[in-house]
This record gives sequence, C-alpha cells and structure tokens, in this order.
Amino acid sequence: MNHQPQRDKTADDLGELREQAEHTREELGRTVEALAAKADVKAQAGEKVAAAREKAVVATERAKVKAAVATDLVKEKAAVASDLVKEKAAVASEKARATAAVASEKAKEKAAVASDLVQEKTPDPVLEKAGAVADKAKANRTPLLAGIAALAAFLLLRRTRRNRRGRR
Repeated sequence: MNHQPQRDKTADDLGELREQAEHTREELGRTVEALAAKADVKAQAGEKVAAAREKAVVATERAKVKAAVATDLVKEKAAVASDLVKEKAAVASEKARATAAVASEKAKEKAAVASDLVQEKTPDPVLEKAGAVADKAKANRTPLLAGIAALAAFLLLRRTRRNRRGRR
C-alpha cells in the first residue's frame, strides 16, 4: 500500500508538470510573438505612419474648424463696420447738404444785397444801357459765345508765345 500513494503522488506530479509545461509553452509563444513584433521594424514604421496620419487628419479638421470660425467672425465684423461706415456717410452727406443749403441761401442773400446796392448806386441811364446790352446778348448768344471763345484763344496764344520767348 505504500506504493499506491506514491503512484498517485507521481501521477499528480506528472499532471501538474504537464500543466506547467503547457502554461510555459503558451507564455513562451506570447513572448516570442511580442519579440517578433518588436523586431518587425517595417510593421512598427507602418503603425507610426498610420498614427501620424491620424494626428494630421485631426489637426487638419481642427484647423478647418478654426478657419471657418475666424472667417465667420471676420464677415460679421466687416458687416458691422460696413453698416457703421454707411451710417456715418449718410450723416456726413446730410450735414454736407444742410451746409450747402445754408451756404447757398447766404450767397443768394448777399447777391441780392449786392444787386440792390449796385442798382441804388448806379445811375438810371447806365442801368438802362446795361439792360439793353443784356437783352441783345441774350438774343444773340451764339455770336457772343464765338467772340468770347476767339478772345480766349487769342489771349492763350499770346501768353504761350511770351513764355517761349522768355525761355530763350
């Protein structure tokens, strides 16, 4: 009987040894696979390239979003600035119109005062002659304008000739 417990013990030891061997083989297989993966430089480089591509895609998408937001912001600011400029231009235009109207009124008033003053100071025979000349000028505008143009051309030519003589 002494033999049987020894045999059972040996059988158990063999079973345990087989389990340990199987476990060691599995562990050794995983270790070999890990070492093979580390030794495979091409595969590692491919993984790094894929990771870099993914980072680039993410960075590109972020940049696109930021650019879109910045574009929208610039458009909004430009629209606001445009509206402000339009408002200021409208106000300036209105002020210019008002100023021009006031200046025009003042000029008309001064012209009326000057006209009244001239009529008061000018003797009646001179006023009558001036009125007659003005009526004739209105009736004969074309010859009058032609005469004025000829006089202007003559004076211009005369000045040009004097300038040429003075340079020599």
